[in-house]
Amino acid sequence: MSDITSDILTLSFDSPSSPSIELKLPEQLQTSHPLGWGIAWYPNDHQAAIVSKDPAARGMEVQMDALSDWANFRSTIYFCKAQGAARGYTHHETQPFSRSFAGQDWVFLHNGDLDKTKLRELHKDKSRFLEPLGKTDSELAFCYLLGKMMETEARKLSDVANETLLGWFEQIDPLGSADICMSDGITTVAFCGTQSVRKLYYTRLVPPEPQRLFNSESALLYINDPRDTYHSALIVTSCQFDAGQWLTMQPGQLLIVRRGAIVWNNKSTAGQMMMPAHMQPITPSQTMGNFTHPQAEQAQARTHQSIVNIRSITHTPDGQMLAYRTFDVSHTTEYNYTEPVEHSTHTFRLQPVEDPTQEVVSAVVTLSTEGEEIRYEDVFGNESLYYSINKPYTKLSIQCQSRVKVFATPPDDHSLSQRQSNIPLVWMPWARQMMTPYLLPEELPETQLRELTDYAMSFVERNGYHLMETLKDMNLSIYRDYKYVSGSTSLNTTPFEVYTTRQGVCQDFANLLICMARLLSIPARYRMGYIYTGVNYENKIQSDASHAWLEIYLPYVGWRGFDPTNGCMVSQDHIRVACGRNYRDATPTSGTIFKGGGTETLKVDVKIKEVVV
Repeated sequence: MSDITSDILTLSFDSPSSPSIELKLPEQLQTSHPLGWGIAWYPNDHQAAIVSKDPAARGMEVQMDALSDWANFRSTIYFCKAQGAARGYTHHETQPFSRSFAGQDWVFLHNGDLDKTKLRELHKDKSRFLEPLGKTDSELAFCYLLGKMMETEARKLSDVANETLLGWFEQIDPLGSADICMSDGITTVAFCGTQSVRKLYYTRLVPPEPQRLFNSESALLYINDPRDTYHSALIVTSCQFDAGQWLTMQPGQLLIVRRGAIVWNNKSTAGQMMMPAHMQPITPSQTMGNFTHPQAEQAQARTHQSIVNIRSITHTPDGQMLAYRTFDVSHTTEYNYTEPVEHSTHTFRLQPVEDPTQEVVSAVVTLSTEGEEIRYEDVFGNESLYYSINKPYTKLSIQCQSRVKVFATPPDDHSLSQRQSNIPLVWMPWARQMMTPYLLPEELPETQLRELTDYAMSFVERNGYHLMETLKDMNLSIYRDYKYVSGSTSLNTTPFEVYTTRQGVCQDFANLLICMARLLSIPARYRMGYIYTGVNYENKIQSDASHAWLEIYLPYVGWRGFDPTNGCMVSQDHIRVACGRNYRDATPTSGTIFKGGGTETLKVDVKIKEVVV
């Protein structure tokens, strides 16, 4: 096949989509060598794949007639081969190849030539189920990889360690040009050989993506179905399309793709932007909470130490220091009115939380206008101040000066059986009733909630229904895919509007992730506080105002914070103040003017300083 120019194209969407794919085949004379084409997909994401191909096509008409109504093709995965047959090839020797293995269909693409003699030596499995149908080196490589799957007793690609998978491709790589794409219907892997005769390119499309039409000499790709407007996609191809921002795959690079995103990349620094360390994907060992040392689990008899206050834990089980950090916080809110306000009432939630992981050394609230005050703890546990003013004023200043200690805690151990690691979560009836306020998503049209549910489920399926990996993926993806744009939204902006525009501020990102979690039956609540940005955070604006994130309730763990604005778990940079079902339950200041006021202007000033003791 070395004398034939062929192109491969793979697409992975976060939800079932209907792209329009037109493979271009030049008109040829009867005496010329016929080219071919092939397309494979998984209808409605079922385990069975459909493969449509023609090894001896002359022009584009046959493909266009065979696949005339792309709107009826819904799949998250598409594999395409253009101009990919050789002289004398038959239907079963034309790519993409498809084989049934472990209860589902697998599809395979290869571009280039491999040494068949050496490949046969490598493919030692003599099982009759892994014999190639045709005579191609490509199908032999396909059978070899499935043989390795059988050898390791894996049923799907996600069952195999990423490094192990890379090793299999590296065994094929010395045998020739090994540009290979393979999928089990859930995960897609793409490998760029070190001896490739063509370059491989990849890109990720994230809504709102204005570019939906991609054209090359070999293929025309048009993502124009209205149902797919807000879907993300990862494309790997050898076609040099005329539009889009593409990265060139490096020799020996392996991409593991699931639901429209790269989940593993052995050469992630190649041509890509590096993120600060605190924004890198977080492993389970980096989360917060209690910890049970693995060696303790092996002992038949245990001594349980009763820890009254988690602040008394000063070291992790492996000896690392758990130090607290101290911050001074100044929050000033000033209201000015063109006419005197004669009567108003207010609620202030400005005092930081006092709990096992946060200590309030001091907190002083100063108000510029005399009034009647009532201090109380609201139903969400927030320290609140009700203030009623009956004397006329044109200026109201509220200032809270706080000194807070934030304590480090050992990482959570999610291996314990009661700490559920998979979605869906199972709740006791009484627990579900107690969590009802944090399980109900915002009231939106059902069509919008269905779209957001599909979006949330794409993360679940991408991460194999693993609870923490799904939550961290959603948290990090909002940081990566959404733009922080001050003033782009209002208090009335809905999670669906944030999803469609892919922009907002911290409050919007928190609301979106809260909605997605609740649609997956995972309790989530809104958290207001502050963040010390220091020198490590890209967005410094957050340090000049109150910050918002969310907290997820994990069974037998407790509430854990996720900050989608920064793509990280909540740490000692975050100072917690108030929480609730939504913004209105946790807003720092709120009130009602019953008489007077005229036009209102508002100024907010927040300053955070770390105190080095």
